[in-house]
Amino acid sequence: MLTAMVGAIESGIIYAIMALGVYLSFRILDFPDLTVDGSFVTGAAVAATLIVSGVNPLVATCLALFIGFAAGCMTGILHTVGKINALLSGILMMIALYSINLRIMGRSNVPLLNQKTIFTMIQEWGTKFGLDSAAAKTWGIFVSMAVLTLLFKFFTDWFLQTEIGLAIRATGDNPRMIRSLSANTNLLIVLGLGLSNAMVAFSGALIAQYGAFADVGMGIGMIIIGLASVIIGEAIFGTKTIARTTLAVVGGSIIYRIVVSLALRAQFLETGDVKLITACIVILALVMPQIVRQQQKKKRKEQKRRERAQVIAISANGKGESDVAIKSDL
Repeated sequence: MLTAMVGAIESGIIYAIMALGVYLSFRILDFPDLTVDGSFVTGAAVAATLIVSGVNPLVATCLALFIGFAAGCMTGILHTVGKINALLSGILMMIALYSINLRIMGRSNVPLLNQKTIFTMIQEWGTKFGLDSAAAKTWGIFVSMAVLTLLFKFFTDWFLQTEIGLAIRATGDNPRMIRSLSANTNLLIVLGLGLSNAMVAFSGALIAQYGAFADVGMGIGMIIIGLASVIIGEAIFGTKTIARTTLAVVGGSIIYRIVVSLALRAQFLETGDVKLITACIVILALVMPQIVRQQQKKKRKEQKRRERAQVIAISANGKGESDVAIKSDL
């Protein structure tokens, strides 16, 4: 049980980088970008192929980030220059990336079991500091991935407070208004989608090394996982500020992985039910806030009705007392 929880938290921290990318496209740009399902695999494919070819894992992971950025920019260009519907442009790029990923890997699956990855390097560094192999693997991965994810979180916070970041936020809120201020909304959309998919691809590269394989089908439903993380985090932690929202996205990713891990321990569920569990979690995350708001609205209406009834009763009593006083004077 403890091992499963630790694994869920570790993977949740890594997937949080992908969730931050989804947050940029869906919440900030208001762009339904389905490129995520393809760019996640692209990051994994690029990193795995380069590592097998003997490239340093750090360099391979960074290159995956840039390739993901290029994929996101292509989706933005299809939408802004090609005037293709936002949803359709993401679908087209996702389909194109499937074939591109197969080309990159040369086959449908690239194993990394006996290869040097970022995580084997972390384990080696941990043993140099006096930790045993198991502790170096567990705590080394946990601490290093937590620090890396927080760096992406703080970068997102900083970027969205810059002039360009504020313009991207304005583009997502009201593109017509920002256009009236002579801002190039097309360029902002392309840049925002590029950064979003760069994070997604970087997360894919880390997940491939964490699981010791890259598979062409590992990105299926990834957009739903990202949305689940965003929705769960926002529902639990709130969205008052950008810093709080990005922290909520990270927390939502971790909570999502924990919930899935606990759900899979049920005897009637199997590993193949992960997508079903994900769909159920998203449905609950979307429906429950609506139910809570409706209940709060009913309570407020009932409270107002009671207050109004009390005012009417007090007014009636006051009028009755005044009539009695007038009669007594007479």
